[in-house]
Amino acid sequence: MRAISQDTYGGPDVLRLIETDRPTPLPTEVLVRVHAAGVNPVDAKTRAGQGVAGILGQPPFILGWDVSGVVEEVGHGVHTLAVGDEVYGMPWFPRAASAYAEYVTAPSRHFARKPVNLSHVEAAAVPLAGLTAYQILTALARIQKDQRVLIHAAAGGVGHLAVQFAKHLGAYVVGTASVGKHEWLRGLGADEVIDYHRAEVAEATGDIDVVVDLIGSESTQRQSVAVTRSGGLVVAVPSGTSPELLELAAKSGVRAAPYLVEPDGPALGEIAALIESGAVRIEVEDVFPLAAAAEAHRRMESGRTRGKLVLEVR
Repeated sequence: MRAISQDTYGGPDVLRLIETDRPTPLPTEVLVRVHAAGVNPVDAKTRAGQGVAGILGQPPFILGWDVSGVVEEVGHGVHTLAVGDEVYGMPWFPRAASAYAEYVTAPSRHFARKPVNLSHVEAAAVPLAGLTAYQILTALARIQKDQRVLIHAAAGGVGHLAVQFAKHLGAYVVGTASVGKHEWLRGLGADEVIDYHRAEVAEATGDIDVVVDLIGSESTQRQSVAVTRSGGLVVAVPSGTSPELLELAAKSGVRAAPYLVEPDGPALGEIAALIESGAVRIEVEDVFPLAAAAEAHRRMESGRTRGKLVLEVR
């Protein structure tokens, strides 16, 4: 099968197209013929030796976790899926799933049936971003109706889904984004949108119950704590909770928590239902052939992506 591998850590140019052996499913696993693979910031960070590189170890390895495709083979003990099922998932994270490839194997319960109204390209954009947003808002923050939720980088892959999930849960949603994305975010349900280039978040809003910080800079963390009410929650996604953030939060009576997404087939089923009902939609800004993975990484690292980028595998 074809796959995208790297022999060393570095910039996008370390990614190269290779031929390698097709994996074989073990008991309780499925073999999925990949039609499309989502591209995420953690992919680029890991490629460069950060992200979850410490878990994957030294190259060579195949990047990627978001997949959408068709079940080609099932291992002994699989009862939830059958050959021919169209599925999507985020298998194995943070261990290697090797999704930038024509086939992947993983436990059947790491997948769910693909939303019927999405193409494979659209569905491949959902799992990692969707599960991150959904798990934060429902399992960690346990968002309640009329709570005020602030989402930093609301126009990104995780952010634009977090806006929609929070709104579906009945929250009042505030997002930060460049001004050109404001109208689009309001169309997704954001009640307020702040241009972070022109205004300090701490001056533009306040009395926030939950902050979803998808940037992780020192400035963003400081502003997040400043706008959060006593007893509120700041969720630090890309950078985790630094000692400085924990100290600042404690002084303000605010909780601060890191978050790392995990495979969750049942949650993907719930997300699929929301997508099929029209309550949530996914934004794919651009699609690249598998062989152009390096180009997709360069685009993502520009920091100007709206929604998601996807590799079309077949």
